[in-house]
Amino acid sequence: MKFTKSSFGLASWAGMLAVLLSLVSVAVRAEEVLLPPQQVIQHTSETLQKSLQKPEYKKDFGKASHFVEEVIDPHVDFERVSMLILGKYWKTASPEQKQKFKKEFRTLLVRTYTTAFTEYANWTIRYLPMKLAATDNKTVVRTEILQAGTQPVAVNYRMINDKGDWKVIDVLIEGISLIQNYRTSFTNEVARTGSLDQLIGELQQRNSSSHKEPLSNASRPATAS
Repeated sequence: MKFTKSSFGLASWAGMLAVLLSLVSVAVRAEEVLLPPQQVIQHTSETLQKSLQKPEYKKDFGKASHFVEEVIDPHVDFERVSMLILGKYWKTASPEQKQKFKKEFRTLLVRTYTTAFTEYANWTIRYLPMKLAATDNKTVVRTEILQAGTQPVAVNYRMINDKGDWKVIDVLIEGISLIQNYRTSFTNEVARTGSLDQLIGELQQRNSSSHKEPLSNASRPATAS
């Protein structure tokens, strides 16, 4: 199956992130040395690729999801991502609401990750040149996703240095932000219902209601399905 740039615009951003971190091959010329933030993306993609091709994961979605969560959790700042997505609602949320939302959003992302890996393949990632000063604690890893017969798709990872570990906090596909996509969807839902608890409940229901996460609807709250 081939995808155009417009296809990326319609698909789930979380699903696309899954594709990007679970690529079959990585286009890096021998003379290039990847910088630490790039190495995080490369290592994650290779780990997922080598393991998730095994029949034991392809036949057991629950097992595959658990493995994906273990691999990506150290490399995604879910606390910061959750804060950015909820915006003003994060400031007024109770500690319990914050933890519940973060847990359900992580589950949503992991399930979509796992689904995407089983549905997409034969992608190649090209790392574009970047500069990184020793004092930088934020950066953007610029890449292009390549597939035969289609134009390259620009994908940029916003990353932050958290006590020496580079973590992803956003992904931009052709300039469109994963964070902004979810923030618009989720904050609109809270504004409509007047309840953060209802949004969390909808996410809980969505995460428990199906075996796999549909990529076409992954960015929507459960009521939008």
